[in-house]
Amino acid sequence: MDKIDRKILSLLQRDATMPVAEIGRKVGLSTTPCWRRIQKMEEDGVIQRRVAVLDPAKVNVGVTVFVSVKTNEHNEAWMRKFSGVIDEFPEVVEFYRMSGDVDYLMRVVVPDIGAYDTFYKRLISKINLTDVSSAFAMGQIKYTTALPLDFAIVVDDDK
Repeated sequence: MDKIDRKILSLLQRDATMPVAEIGRKVGLSTTPCWRRIQKMEEDGVIQRRVAVLDPAKVNVGVTVFVSVKTNEHNEAWMRKFSGVIDEFPEVVEFYRMSGDVDYLMRVVVPDIGAYDTFYKRLISKINLTDVSSAFAMGQIKYTTALPLDFAIVVDDDK
């Protein structure tokens, strides 16, 4: 990856629908070399997919809940089972295995508290959890899907 690739990624993170010719113009490349770079980054898995970012309120999932889970089960089989259960819940938009006091953390989006209660009841009916703690977000202060690119390893492209 070089500085031009980072510029391309920055542009795509802001607007994946931007035409390749415009991206090329903004980074100083013609269309074909720019397209080749994008294809290479897709093949290498740097660009995993291109998506549309939706407004949660407009699709009726304006309530965000952070769900902390503790369990007494700490083995590979249980972790795979839990992961499989979570795959059945489209409300879970992020799911992490954590260090520290909490074993797992989920970000859940739902229309309201009642929908969260339904989610919770379905979840605990499918798997045994030691402790589940829910924190409702009162407001969103920052949200982005764009990753910081300052840390990306850049090869010396001045050679």
